[in-house]
Amino acid sequence: MTTSDLVAEPATLFLTDDDVAALADWDSAITALREAYTRPEDAKATPERAVAVTATGWQRVMPSAPPGARFAGSKTIAASMTNGLASYLITLFDQRDSRLAALIDGNRITGIRTAATAAAALTALLPDRPLTVAVVGSGFEARSQLRAASRIVRIESVRVSSPTPANRERFAAELSAEIGIAITAVASAQEAVADADLVLCAARSRDESPTVYANWVAPDATIVSVGSTTASQRELDPALIGQAALIVADALDEVLHDSGDMIVAREQGIEVDATTVSLHDLLGGSATRPEHGIAIYKSTGSGFQDIVLAELLYDRAVAQGIGTPLPVGILSIRK
Repeated sequence: MTTSDLVAEPATLFLTDDDVAALADWDSAITALREAYTRPEDAKATPERAVAVTATGWQRVMPSAPPGARFAGSKTIAASMTNGLASYLITLFDQRDSRLAALIDGNRITGIRTAATAAAALTALLPDRPLTVAVVGSGFEARSQLRAASRIVRIESVRVSSPTPANRERFAAELSAEIGIAITAVASAQEAVADADLVLCAARSRDESPTVYANWVAPDATIVSVGSTTASQRELDPALIGQAALIVADALDEVLHDSGDMIVAREQGIEVDATTVSLHDLLGGSATRPEHGIAIYKSTGSGFQDIVLAELLYDRAVAQGIGTPLPVGILSIRK
């Protein structure tokens, strides 16, 4: 092996969480993800996540090589459940020469891509009229969901609920000022959800019981559910899943088989496969929302979303001179 057998240029670019904040915006993230999901799905290009159990928690790896994209890569999440800490790292490899193009802090990207993908789904699920929105939860994910939805939805009013009064009041005050929409803090999820056109669910209960029930929901409501991403997690009442005229999954197999909501619904005899389509089908035009009935967008998250958004941010970083070129890197070796 000689130096002529090795390729390691240009330098790998490191993007911090602050860099991601400077580079990202909702409109371009929603557009990039919507366009990516209009392309035909290739299950081999985005295999299911792999999880390794560690002494203190777990490591999850979510790989993807989005069709038509320049980059392939993965997001790795390292979680220490003993102290409640997690780290997110996204790698980008150039598919033309296998060069490690970037290492990116994936913390902020995770929240952006989850909410931006939901907003992309909503472009094909919602009526074009002013809507009443319910937000169940007041944390980071709930804030991101409302911020993204506000970019594509004609929102008339918002009601937010969470168990802690101070948190829901803070959410209402801060997000009202930020997005310019009237937000009312209410004491219960049922009060928030009643007669809402759009329900943004982003909070699991402490005992993993559902946070939204079928008898609360309007007959033609649209529901975004992002809080049940593993087999043990619960967010939606099985009866609500059974009433849905359409369920849209960002990652079809994982939503159907790895989400606690869908596992419990299937155990109760609900034929979830019959009403569930992929987001690729919805945005690609091969599936449409029925004229009447509840529609649910169900998300477990996907490396596909991480890599689509990471490529957008990397290209911007290079163009704007943002990020830190690393003084050393890994080698791409000729085989």
